[in-house]
Amino acid sequence: MEIKPHCIIELLVNNHAGVMSHITGLFARRAFNLEGILCGGIGDGSKSTMFLLVNDDELIEQITKQLKKLHDVIEVKIHHDYDCSVFYNLDQLFIK
Repeated sequence: MEIKPHCIIELLVNNHAGVMSHITGLFARRAFNLEGILCGGIGDGSKSTMFLLVNDDELIEQITKQLKKLHDVIEVKIHHDYDCSVFYNLDQLFIK
């Protein structure tokens, strides 16, 4: 089995109910798998930063263009060859 390289899509979004659903729905409609999601409010809470762990393949450019069209997406950044270990070590945060 071939292991595909990953990249992280970093989004700055307006923070309100339904934003996560719109973004994940975009991926679902295109049958593009999200390997991991991290999201947190920033500043006064009106904005959030989202980090999406995805397979790094030819669909990244298409997904990026579609994300930029969403009303609540303010900024999109793609990080290739980024340290994805934060997604793989999350279980340590929840073990007590």
